Amino acid sequence: MRRTTLSLTAAALLAATAACSSSNSADKPAAAAPTGAAAVQTGGAAAPAQPSAPAPAADATAVLAKLAATVKSVKAGAPVTAESDPNHLLGRPGQYTSKVTFADSRIKAADVEGEKDDSVNRGGAIEVFATEADAKTRADYIQGIVKGMPALMEYDYVRGPVLVRVSKLLTPDQAQGLQAAV
Repeated sequence: MRRTTLSLTAAALLAATAACSSSNSADKPAAAAPTGAAAVQTGGAAAPAQPSAPAPAADATAVLAKLAATVKSVKAGAPVTAESDPNHLLGRPGQYTSKVTFADSRIKAADVEGEKDDSVNRGGAIEVFATEADAKTRADYIQGIVKGMPALMEYDYVRGPVLVRVSKLLTPDQAQGLQAAV
């Protein structure tokens, strides 16, 4: 019951603030690391009652539609369901409430040969959480793993309750372009 109320409150807050985006310099993304190292980027500091960034849509598919409209090389993948989620996290407490993968045509087919269709290496994934704190926790968890296994490296960007995971096969500038489009 409490989770439902929290989810409804979060959805209402997101809907109310989605139309109030601004383009001041505090909302501009930080540059990605020039070495291609994975990065966790969050919005700037804000008062507790205000979101740190313009509120994204509460659904990963809607966030992806916005991303694909801005970055023409992005092509939608399949939405992840509780049955198809390879991580078994969808809908679990503190985990993502929706997820979708995407491909990026700037990644060479030969570089992802043998990868599953839903692999982040093919382009990326968008995971939406109930709170920004949950998204940040997930990004920190992923970055903790990739520090010990560079082969799993990826770019991770947190924007409100949205975690955008981007393939390491994109250049830092290309990854930053995806971050800016969310």
